[in-house]
Amino acid sequence: MSFQIVTDSCVDLPNSLAKELELEVLPLRVTVRAKEYANYLDNREIEPKAFYDLLRAQNTASTAQLNPNDFVEVFTPYLKEGKDILHLSFSSALSGSYNSALIAQKTLSEEFKDRKIVIIDTLAASMGEGLLVTLAARYKQSGKTLEETIEYVNDIRLKICHLFTVSDLGHLRRGGRLSASSLVLGNLLNIKPLLHVNLEGQLKVYGKARGRFKSLSSLVGRMVDTFDKDLNDIVYISHGDCLEDAWHVRDLIKEKLGLKDEQFLINHIGPVIGAHSGVDTLAIFYLGNERNI
Repeated sequence: MSFQIVTDSCVDLPNSLAKELELEVLPLRVTVRAKEYANYLDNREIEPKAFYDLLRAQNTASTAQLNPNDFVEVFTPYLKEGKDILHLSFSSALSGSYNSALIAQKTLSEEFKDRKIVIIDTLAASMGEGLLVTLAARYKQSGKTLEETIEYVNDIRLKICHLFTVSDLGHLRRGGRLSASSLVLGNLLNIKPLLHVNLEGQLKVYGKARGRFKSLSSLVGRMVDTFDKDLNDIVYISHGDCLEDAWHVRDLIKEKLGLKDEQFLINHIGPVIGAHSGVDTLAIFYLGNERNI
């Protein structure tokens, strides 16, 4: 029986890749200057550059989770076609969208008793979620069944490593990730936090570095220590409108690990994630042998 992979726009994948992978992607929403935008991967409502320019102009942005009806509307046509659903959700530790999907699952299961609706918490964010979804979709396209794909996703889910650093500490402060005193001290000393997503899907600060390029080098150092070529050799890099820094990190990784240009995918951090991480965030995602720090 065929099945459809559904995910959300927090995957931060290029729209062309989402189409190639035959994904159904639900857009979360972001509000800035009292105007709401749906975060479609094709950027039809707001371009990443325009969004980050708004942040640079000292505008703040807020986001809204998906509600159960969003999932019902997207799942229903596939169920009517006789397809099962595999939904890979943005980390439940960072959004209530996962719980909304569970509510929709319960509602629809009563109507479509012969169909399977499987909801998996990726415990991932941004292109970490995107990397997991990419691998799951390719696995499906290789001819695997729903059950085989579920087993595969559960096997690799906690091997997806997220390493990132931010430039604007104010976003971490507003999100409750940094104390007021740490914000002041960090700005005075040019301290940049090093963060990751832990096994529970939560954002955690694991270290610090003085200066931007030291922070980027520190991320790559951690990656070198945990990268496992036997698992996979794909590296995703996302950025908050700082493409040159993404290229710099790519080149550092190539130097340290011997990877080729074709083994990297670089893309913007979308507005929903960017509303919380801010301008000039830089993140690396890969399959590693040690996710927790």
